[in-house]
Amino acid sequence: MVSPPGPVLHYIFDPLCGWCYAAAPLVAVARELLPVKLHGGGMMAGALRRPVSPQFRSFVLRHDRQIAQVSGQPFGEAYSNVLLNDTSVVLDSGPPITAILAAESIGGRGLDLLTRLQRAHYVEGRRISRPEVLAELALDLGIDEAAFAQAWRAMDGQATLRHIEQSRDLLSALGGSGFPTLALERKGERVLLDASAHLGQPGRWRDWLATAIGPA
Repeated sequence: MVSPPGPVLHYIFDPLCGWCYAAAPLVAVARELLPVKLHGGGMMAGALRRPVSPQFRSFVLRHDRQIAQVSGQPFGEAYSNVLLNDTSVVLDSGPPITAILAAESIGGRGLDLLTRLQRAHYVEGRRISRPEVLAELALDLGIDEAAFAQAWRAMDGQATLRHIEQSRDLLSALGGSGFPTLALERKGERVLLDASAHLGQPGRWRDWLATAIGPA
C-alpha cells in the first residue's frame, strides 16, 4: 500500500500583489516546516496589465500604508516616489511568473526568486515586468544565466498562461477570495488557512502552522 505524500502548503500568489508581500515572512517560515507549492494567479497578466497613473498610485499607496502597519514590511522611496510616479510603467505579472516558473525548474528556486522580486519591486523600485531585469535578479541568486535563459524559453508564452489558468482554477476550487490564498494539503485533503491574523507575527504563525500540520 502506497502511503499518501507528506503535507504541502499551496500558495496562490501574484508577484505584484501587495498583500502577498505582506505575507512573505509567513511563507518564509512555512517553508522551514513543509514544502511550499507555488501557484501564480496572474492578477495583472495579459488583459489585466495595469499602467501606473496618479489614481492608481493613490489607491496603491493607501493599501501600502496599511500593509506596512500590519506586517512591518518595508517600502522604499524608489518604489513609492519614483516607480509609482512614472506613468510610462506598465505593471504586468506575466513575465515575473514566467521567471518564477523557470527558477522553480532549476533546483526549486521559485520561492527564492519570488522573495527577491518582491524586494526589488517594493523596496528598490525596479521594473520586474521586464525580462532583462528578471534575468539580472535570477543571477543575483546565483542561478546559472544560461540555464535560466533556457528555462525561461520553455516556460514563456503558453506554459505560463496554462499555469495561470490552473492557479485560478485551484483558487476557485478552494473557495479562496483572492491573493494571497494559502491551503494546507494533508493526507489527501486541502484546507484553507487564514494567515491574515498572523501578519507581522511569524513566530506565532510558525507555532500555529506546526499544530495545523500535526504529527507525520
